[in-house]
Amino acid sequence: MSSTQSFHGKTAVVTGAGRGIGRATALELASLGANVVVNDIGTSSAGEGSDATPAESVVSEIEAAGGRAVTSHDSVSEYDAAGRIIAAGIDAFGAVDILVNNAGLSAGAPIWNLDPELFNRVAATHIQGTFNCTRHAVGGMKERGWGRIVNLVSRAGLLGMPGNAAYGAGKGGVFGFTNVVSRDLVPFGITVNGVNPSSTETRMVTEAVERGIAEGGEGAKRAANLKAVLQSPKAVAVLIAALCSDQAAGITGQFFFVQKTHIGLFQPLTLTQSTSRDEPWTAGDLADALVKLEPHSLDGPY
Repeated sequence: MSSTQSFHGKTAVVTGAGRGIGRATALELASLGANVVVNDIGTSSAGEGSDATPAESVVSEIEAAGGRAVTSHDSVSEYDAAGRIIAAGIDAFGAVDILVNNAGLSAGAPIWNLDPELFNRVAATHIQGTFNCTRHAVGGMKERGWGRIVNLVSRAGLLGMPGNAAYGAGKGGVFGFTNVVSRDLVPFGITVNGVNPSSTETRMVTEAVERGIAEGGEGAKRAANLKAVLQSPKAVAVLIAALCSDQAAGITGQFFFVQKTHIGLFQPLTLTQSTSRDEPWTAGDLADALVKLEPHSLDGPY
């Protein structure tokens, strides 16, 4: 997409766009000609407090560069509030063509210390937030026969990270949601894809690195792994923008990895080892057979 008019006439909603990947995505889409709804309630990574400044700052950047943008300070985790996010794009620009479900929280604790309210709050921003915004946006996309939805996912939802059950549950839900909704919407010219960034310079990752260093031991090792592959949010934003292009009309239901300039496509879930026999298993026989399989290590770098 060499032309700055690639998204001329299109409107994008980017959630969690006040900082990090969301901010970079809003700026990238605006630079390519899209009108942008910059949604961010300005909370902490645990969902506490609010601050209008981050979203307003991004809108100011877009406008200073000659683009068009409006702010939204509604929460993605509340269905009616999510409706107002999409309505902001329709009211300001006439339609919503692109939705980037990026907003999310990252606070957590080991399962024996995980507060139920915190679990619900963190998981809801990911899975309910993705559903809520998508549900409100797809009606207009269906009518026009064109739409692009990009969901931010994480391997924490499939491989797991210690102390992150709430985040992993939310992101795991987004994997499943993306798989199903992409199939629902493919007849209507709407693509739905997932983007899984490697370690990126965001508040979430910075806080994780700081916690790991303070924890020491395995936590410090995980922190070192994160720092070793740290990338700019711009690298992620460019991939998201590419998936929203006309050229990507045939790409849907896919999950992409991005680590700086390295872009990968994840293979769907597959069996790597198996065991079988002609007659039905007994529990005892199957237990003997299972120990001959080689379990996947839990100690591999995330």
